[in-house]
Amino acid sequence: MEIILKQDVQKLGFKDDLVTVKPGYGRNYLIPQGMAVLATPSAKKVLAENLRQRAHKEAKLIADANTIAEALKALEIKIAVKAGGEKLFGSVTNADIAAALESNGQSIDKKFITSGTIKRLGKYAANVRLHRDVIVELPYEIVAAE
Repeated sequence: MEIILKQDVQKLGFKDDLVTVKPGYGRNYLIPQGMAVLATPSAKKVLAENLRQRAHKEAKLIADANTIAEALKALEIKIAVKAGGEKLFGSVTNADIAAALESNGQSIDKKFITSGTIKRLGKYAANVRLHRDVIVELPYEIVAAE
């Protein structure tokens, strides 16, 4: 079953992508939730026209995302957490990384950060998706709080 996504869907695609899914997933979840529409020939024509009109706006968005990516690469992020030896009391998640970025002047939503759950001190790297075509690797370090 072919559908057109109306918004980004994790592990499936981005807004305005034409994707093929199993009929039950499309009919029972994506379409009723308002995440997708059925890809009829007329809907495909409308999508093509919208993409054509939006092409120059995309170039500006990608340029803005690249400037933010360069700013993120220049940051040195250290997250101080309580620890006993090498192990942390609790864990460091995407929300903690987003808060550290916020304190450094970069406002990135936690859902665009992929790092996993960290439970030990050390140096790690997170992937930050600024745009569908711009993904930057962000190094950070977990240190023990004094």
